[in-house]
Amino acid sequence: MRILPSAALAGALLAAGIALGAAVPTLPARLRQALSVAGLAPAPAAGDGHAAPDDHPHDGPAHEAGQAEGVIRMRPDQVAGQDIVTAPVGGGTLARHLLVPGTITPDTDRIARVPARVVGTVAEMRKRLGDAVRTDEIVAILDSREVADVKSEYLTAQVQAELQRINYERQQKLLASRSASEAAFETARAAFLETQLRVDLARQKLSALGLDAAEVAAAQKRDEATPNQSTLRRYPLRAPLSGRIVERRVDVGTAVGKEGDPADLYTVADLSTVWIELSVPTLDLAQVREGARVTVTPGRAGEAERRAEGRVIFVSPFLNADTRSARVVVALPNADLAWRPGTFVTAEVAIAEDVVPVRIPKAAVQTLAGRSVVFVRTAEGFAARPVTLGRSDDEAHEVTAGLEPGAEIAIGNTFLLKAELGKAEAGHDD
Repeated sequence: MRILPSAALAGALLAAGIALGAAVPTLPARLRQALSVAGLAPAPAAGDGHAAPDDHPHDGPAHEAGQAEGVIRMRPDQVAGQDIVTAPVGGGTLARHLLVPGTITPDTDRIARVPARVVGTVAEMRKRLGDAVRTDEIVAILDSREVADVKSEYLTAQVQAELQRINYERQQKLLASRSASEAAFETARAAFLETQLRVDLARQKLSALGLDAAEVAAAQKRDEATPNQSTLRRYPLRAPLSGRIVERRVDVGTAVGKEGDPADLYTVADLSTVWIELSVPTLDLAQVREGARVTVTPGRAGEAERRAEGRVIFVSPFLNADTRSARVVVALPNADLAWRPGTFVTAEVAIAEDVVPVRIPKAAVQTLAGRSVVFVRTAEGFAARPVTLGRSDDEAHEVTAGLEPGAEIAIGNTFLLKAELGKAEAGHDD
């Protein structure tokens, strides 16, 4: 075997390295650089068109980073696969809020009691606690001697009036035929008018007790057919409004109406709308206006995801001498009855609303190199665009420069775009 001189050996290795570098242009950049340092491959020239691919391709959907700065190339299916939400840019309203604690109470216009109204004994309780009721629905029956006396007075006066009417009409006919004197006619007429007056007075007594005269007369006729089932002493109690029975105070057989007896049988509440009592400090009171929008969240931790919106309906002109705060009342819809009276809540009272020409969600903004950017949708994917932010509220920013209405931007999962852009820039550095 012939041994080559050292100079010839070095030349041969150099030639082989150059041939290897030329034949395999797609070697990773770091390996090519190492070969170049060793003198086994030429150093890659700037702009020679041989971009070094990443040693480790991205897992999942392929994201092709554009060569232009701040551009991310992404196909529509890749955008959908990453759940990147986009929306057009437009104007809107920025609202500033005042955080105030509050307590839910019933709407006083939607709560009522069912009073006894007469002296008697509870004969029937037709509703249980929690039952739904309708306006004017009978909820209980009382047995009352007082009611029997008033009904009897009306029925008696009605019968007497009918008899006096017949006598008056007969005397009127006799007077016309000159068979009766003028004095007899006048006496019959006066008696008839007196009984009519008694009927009217008795009817007013019935009305004061909430009884209808026609119903009383009809019930009397039914009693005549069934004498063992008299309704003369029965007094129905009706619900003053629709809602639910939230309190029951008596049982069957309880005496009511007298001094010391229970005055109410039920409490009915319509909780489809509730109130929120807020105590606003004096310094913040001037910012609160009736009609202001209020966002309510539960005061207990872990329930912040439940929210509801109401309106301020009353701002008291008086201050509490002890707390130096004013009473503010918020009306809150409660169709599902989820907001229970007595619950502590946190209220965000809107104290100012500013209309801005360009409003974007806070989730759309990312920070790159110390600047605020948004990702604008393009035909190839997304482009990072620097923006200047102005005023803001809890949910959105005003954009004063860098973005025009109508542009489509990413508003959801924008951190993925930021991360992808960082990978692309790292690749360019290599």
